[in-house]
Amino acid sequence: MELGNISQPVYGPGPKAPESSTLGLVGMVHGFLRLVQPNALPVVLCCLSFFLSQLLLYELGFLVCVAIGLLFIILVPLVGCCFCCCRC
Repeated sequence: MELGNISQPVYGPGPKAPESSTLGLVGMVHGFLRLVQPNALPVVLCCLSFFLSQLLLYELGFLVCVAIGLLFIILVPLVGCCFCCCRC
């Protein structure tokens, strides 16, 4: 496997959509990622608290998705158990 020049890497263009029948799925995934994370990664390292606040703002979409996921992971079995056991 050829690694090339590690100290001076050469980056190519970003990933492009595959030429297949899944163009609708690829469009949905890219749309979701643009919705969840629209901002660029902050690279300012002058002040740690400022950097952390910018990093939290950058990751806000993913944090909201994780919170909703954890809420469903906890609430769905709890509600199912209540419906099965109580049978109101």
